[in-house]
Amino acid sequence: MALRFRILARKTHKWLGLFIGLQVVIWSLSGLYMTVVHIDTIHGDHLIRERPSVSAEAAALADPLAVASANQAAGFRLAWVRDQPAYVLKTVAGEKIVDAVSGKSVRPLAEGEIRTIARTTYTGSEEIASAALITEIPGEIRGRKPPLWRVEFAHWNKPTLYFSPTTGELLSRRHELWRIFDFVWMLHIMDYNERENVNNTLLRTFTWGAVLMASSGIWLLFYSFHRKKKKAGSRT
Repeated sequence: MALRFRILARKTHKWLGLFIGLQVVIWSLSGLYMTVVHIDTIHGDHLIRERPSVSAEAAALADPLAVASANQAAGFRLAWVRDQPAYVLKTVAGEKIVDAVSGKSVRPLAEGEIRTIARTTYTGSEEIASAALITEIPGEIRGRKPPLWRVEFAHWNKPTLYFSPTTGELLSRRHELWRIFDFVWMLHIMDYNERENVNNTLLRTFTWGAVLMASSGIWLLFYSFHRKKKKAGSRT
């Protein structure tokens, strides 16, 4: 009976190791990367220059409720466009920018203006490698609404800044170390589509498989010690 259980433990450990072992290695390597590369570096805060705070006299601004009503907007917020206060109106057609003092429409930012904003935002000294108004949102900033300005700098880490085409506000930033992090995070949580679900069925299945693999290894270890003890006892 003991021999039968030992064979069962060995086979269980072997087959679980065959199917689960590779994912265990992936968990280890991806976890190592996420530990070695500091999370602040991943967030890319070092790439962005802190902008000075600005303010405006409330008495000088047009009534935001009246402006929103006149433009049939469902909501509004105050922003700064070309260093001037402006209302960002949420309309059916999308965002609309109006001057917060006069209430008149503000023209969208041109590429040259976006490039200037990008240079003053980026902390590095490298030149801009490319700047494009994109209408298809890449996976690295999934969830954002197009269009967006995408500005990439000529650096080995490929720092990439995403700006609002209406206000010039920085919406997101990415770089190669972050992209690697996103990839290994996908491998780590085994969510190969959205890369967000840390409680998916595949991950739970492999996790329990890893537990069983470790348990079968302990089972084998028990039999190994038991055999050594018997051999030592037989010599005496």
